[in-house]
Amino acid sequence: MDEKTSELRDIFVETTGSETVTERQAESRGTLTDRDEAAVDERVRELVAAMRERYDFSTDLGDETYARIARGRFEEEDDEAIATALVEEREGDEEREGDEAETESEVAPVLEPSTVRDARLDLHLVREADREVDDDAFEYGDLKQLTAEGRSIVECADALDADPDTVAKYARIARVDLTSTRANDRFRDEFRDLLTDAEIEGSHAETARDDGLEAATEDMETDTNL
Repeated sequence: MDEKTSELRDIFVETTGSETVTERQAESRGTLTDRDEAAVDERVRELVAAMRERYDFSTDLGDETYARIARGRFEEEDDEAIATALVEEREGDEEREGDEAETESEVAPVLEPSTVRDARLDLHLVREADREVDDDAFEYGDLKQLTAEGRSIVECADALDADPDTVAKYARIARVDLTSTRANDRFRDEFRDLLTDAEIEGSHAETARDDGLEAATEDMETDTNL
């Protein structure tokens, strides 16, 4: 506990005569990760099924594999790592359950990262890295705006003075972002909320699990500055 936090704590105790908030915050630490994993898995599968019914999926992977890819989006570094994890998981299932697993598993013996990427985008799970244009050939935001206007790849390429193949690569990401936005990002957001400790993409679980006193005294610090 640093000096400033200690002072704030003392002010709180002197004002209220109690350390109840601090105690309650301490008790609640870690609740973000105290979840029913079976219920989470079921809800993820329900979301996948709802999206399959609403949108055209671009791969022949089953719902169970899509659900695993959704989880992998938040657990693995990239699509290659997701593909590797899925194959290893299948191999582990086969070792534990025998030949029966071979007929039940939807994960192919070899799963290409490009297929994982296609499935991930079907689920509106865009990574920030997907939006990083190679060699800064153009601004992703500009392409997204042109795509929203209904411009073709060729028209976008002309407007951006860029290679059509490069434009096509990122136009797909733009279309996914736009489709997600039209759905109020509800699928993306629910996957994120179910499968991470972060309320906002890119934040870290440790932020939510910081010392409870710091969160409890945030408003008090504002008053103190006044």
